[in-house]
Order: sequence, then structure tokens, then C-alpha cells
Amino acid sequence: MQYKSNKGFTGMGQLGILLLLIGVCVILASIVQIVMGMQFIPKNTGFDGIEKAIMEAIKKPENINLMRWMQFFSTFIMFFVPAFIYSWICNGKNVFWLGFNKYINGFQIMIGFLVMFSANLMAEPLADFSKWLVGHFNQLNALALSLEKTYNEQVMIFSKMNGASDLFLSLFIMAFLPALFEEVFFRAALQNLLVNWWKKPMLAIAVSSLLFSLVHGSIFLFLSRAILGFALGLLYYKSKNIWVNIIAHFLNNGIIVVMMFIFSLQNKKIDVNDVELKTEWWFVFLAGGLLFVLFRLFNRYSEKNLVMIQNKQNQIQSEVESQ
Repeated sequence: MQYKSNKGFTGMGQLGILLLLIGVCVILASIVQIVMGMQFIPKNTGFDGIEKAIMEAIKKPENINLMRWMQFFSTFIMFFVPAFIYSWICNGKNVFWLGFNKYINGFQIMIGFLVMFSANLMAEPLADFSKWLVGHFNQLNALALSLEKTYNEQVMIFSKMNGASDLFLSLFIMAFLPALFEEVFFRAALQNLLVNWWKKPMLAIAVSSLLFSLVHGSIFLFLSRAILGFALGLLYYKSKNIWVNIIAHFLNNGIIVVMMFIFSLQNKKIDVNDVELKTEWWFVFLAGGLLFVLFRLFNRYSEKNLVMIQNKQNQIQSEVESQ
């Protein structure tokens, strides 16, 4: 039987709706960025000097919070809005279909964090391998270095925090909200669609993880982020609760923000490499073993919740069909 959503859309139809919404929201996010960016530009600036004026303005300390809010609106529009509208069109207004439910426990949260930590143990060796591999292709290596430089400059701008209020604001805007928006889009919307449509969970998780890594715009860290995305994808597939992912993702982001805050207080120049775990190549195998054990434990502590989620899903579907 062909897979259809609650509202009768096929898998291809749902994908088309999601892609259309993404396109519209990317354009909308670009407009919002331009409008907010215009606040930085002197009135007499010519068209050719707009980009330079914005880059100079965002380096000023007094503009940092506005830049953080620009990032918030961009990620909100590009990820959360299309995911929410897609779910509303295809499944109805109940946010249960995006994984928002109360069936979660402390063991899931703790193990979820340990899963993220274990996945991060692979980051440094995979990044080193990527740099070695990309180094054999001059044009690709030049592009990778350019992207890394741009990302590092952005990190330096956003990492300037002068006190507790800046730290809490950064944790909210740079750690929690991106975790919320990205998990809702990549796991609750995209991955869930592919899993239900293809009936091949591992392939669906792999595809959504690769796209998750791709949008972060780093060649050297592509494999590392893909592994992180795959771990998050498994967490969602095995819990059916988006809060598990949001909390785990937030804790991972939060540690980085706190490290940036400490460096900022010490007036140290921040480099992306400073906030990465330093590990050897054999940590890939160690982390792989840890992930295997952790997911076995995660399955055990998720069993009862999955039964309750399935019962709730059946109840909601029956109510929809009876309308």
C-alpha cells in the first residue's frame, strides 16, 4: 500500500510541499537579513559598498546582539517555519506529529547527552582525515580553507561576551534555538517523512544527516557533522520524542558557548579548533563501541515510552479518520 499522510498526501507530494516551503522561506529569510542588515549601513553608502559596510559594522561590539537576533530570525524562518507549516498541511495542527510529546524520562536525556559526547570523540580524527583527503585537490582545498576562515571570523564575532547576561542570551540564541529549529526540521519533518515513505530507516537517517551536515557549510567538518547528525537521527528514531534531540543538541551547543565565554573573559583569540575535543585516530573505534553500548541502553529505557507514543498515535489517527 502506498504511504500517505493523515491528510492524504503521498510521500512524493509531501516532499514537494516541503521543498516548496523551503524555497519560499529561504527567500524570506534573505529579505529579513537584508532589512536587518540595512540598520548597519550609513545612509550615503553606495550599492557596491553595502557588503563591506555590513562586515565592518558587525565587528563592532555594540552590534553583536543585533547580529545574534539576525541569526535567530534566519534559522527560525529557514528551518522551523517550513517544518511547522509542512506538518500542519500534511498531518494536521497537532504538534504530536513533529515529535512533541510528554513521553520522556531522565535516562533518555542522560544517555542522549552521552551519545553526543561519544559522537564528538570522532570529530578531530575525522576532521584530520578530511583535511588530508581534501589537500590532494587544490581547488577544493582552497574553498575549504576559505569556508573555514569565514566560519572562524563569525565565531570570533559571536563569541564576544562580557558577563552573565551575555552568556545567558548566547545560550538561548546560539545554543537552544538552533537546536530546536534544526531538530524540528531535519529529524521531526524531513527524517520522519523519509522513514515513513521509504520504509528504510537507516537510509533515511543517513540522507537527512548528510543534508544536516551540508547546510553547516564546512568541508573539513563535513564527516564529523554527518556522524553527529546520524547519532541525532538514531536518537529520534528510537525515542519518537523530539525533546530528547533538542535537549541533547542544546547541551552539545551549550558546552561550546560556555567554552567561548571562558575564552572571551580571558581575552583570548578564539579559533574553532580551540573548542574541539583533541583526540587520536583510535578514538573513532572507541567512540563507535561506546555508541553501540549507549544505544542498547537507550532502547531499554525507551521501550515503555514508545508503546505509549504508539497508542497515542493510533488514538489521534482514529480521531482524524472519524472526522
